[in-house]
Amino acid sequence: MRQYLLDEIPKEGMERVREHLQARSLPSGLEEIFWLELPSDLLDPVQWEHRACGPHYLAIELGKNFIKFEFLVRARNRFRCDCIRYANPAQENFLMQFAHTLIEALDLKT
Repeated sequence: MRQYLLDEIPKEGMERVREHLQARSLPSGLEEIFWLELPSDLLDPVQWEHRACGPHYLAIELGKNFIKFEFLVRARNRFRCDCIRYANPAQENFLMQFAHTLIEALDLKT
């Protein structure tokens, strides 16, 4: 799995991250997994054609002292489809911007 990993985050930082994600992203139904929905203008042509499979999102996983930002674009209403694929450069940039904004906003020490 391609991912961006932030690790060695102190407990207090992880608590702030959890609270932030619970307030601003979609819960996945699994503890410690959150979904970051892709804006429709970032969908690639296949994902745009498959809007019924969506919403399309990127997963964020929280661990004891880490945050994993996954680069696999998933679809809420399908497990297997051509629209589920690794992020294109614009989608990767969206995820990285989200991660960097999170680091700055919560003053995370990694």
